[in-house]
Amino acid sequence: LGAGPSGLAVSACLKRRGVTPVILERAGQVGSSWRNHYERLHLHTVKRFSSLPGMPWPEDVAMYPSRQDVVDYLDAYARRFGLAPRFHEDVKRVANRGGRWAVETPTGELHARALVVATGYNRVPKAVTWPGLEDFSGTVTHSSGYRNGRAWKAERVLVVGAGNSGAEIALDLWESGATPALCVRSPIHVIPREVFGIPAQINSLFLMGRLPRPVADRLSRALLDRVVGDLSRWGIRRPDEGPVTQVVTRGRIPLIDIGTVSLIKQGKITVYPGIRRFTRDAVVFEDGRAQRFDHVVLATGYRA
Repeated sequence: LGAGPSGLAVSACLKRRGVTPVILERAGQVGSSWRNHYERLHLHTVKRFSSLPGMPWPEDVAMYPSRQDVVDYLDAYARRFGLAPRFHEDVKRVANRGGRWAVETPTGELHARALVVATGYNRVPKAVTWPGLEDFSGTVTHSSGYRNGRAWKAERVLVVGAGNSGAEIALDLWESGATPALCVRSPIHVIPREVFGIPAQINSLFLMGRLPRPVADRLSRALLDRVVGDLSRWGIRRPDEGPVTQVVTRGRIPLIDIGTVSLIKQGKITVYPGIRRFTRDAVVFEDGRAQRFDHVVLATGYRA
């Protein structure tokens, strides 16, 4: 179920072992989520560690592939392994009946001995609300619906959420001529995408894979003190837990910075704390400040 990266990878591995799976995909193309992400998106992981089984990335693709690079790669992957999903098959119900799976779709029911659910972590945008949100006169868009900031040139935009998507959307808004602000409610670890020319992903694999967690936390904190420093004066606090502990125990990925922090330090992106409430044309934050905005982008994540 699903023809995104995981569904395609599992299907290719099955075919290499002589099993031809039936692939059901509710959209009309493979990798539908990637086709709908915001245009500026790039992987924060290097392509060397981001390929699917049996097919490395083309040499002419940059180290950090773009959204369109990923779409093209998934199309090529499906062609390479002869994967032909049944598109527009929106699965309505799945049940196990006597050891076999019954899969109900609008076109009928399929039966199988084994079932792989590859519907992804980013299936449903997380719904969040605050007092007064229904009265806000500006637009409110989840990041899943954000494409680019060109239509918001010279307008004030608040991005809620300082994960990697939120930080990159704020950067994209500034590059598009908007006046962005970033709502950072909780403490976060910030790491540059590259440290001394080495991708952060490689450093983190070494720290998490080869060192005891307390040692890895101490080393990573010392490194971040040197290359990032204390960002609290700009509204970004560091958690008490070390970055490696957060990843391992809670699945919380640090903010991998690709330029947003520099703009924050220059005063081009303003950081605000959590939101207390909305008014007709403004947002009131937990520290009592109120600021007018024309648009709000909710980079508040997804649920599976």
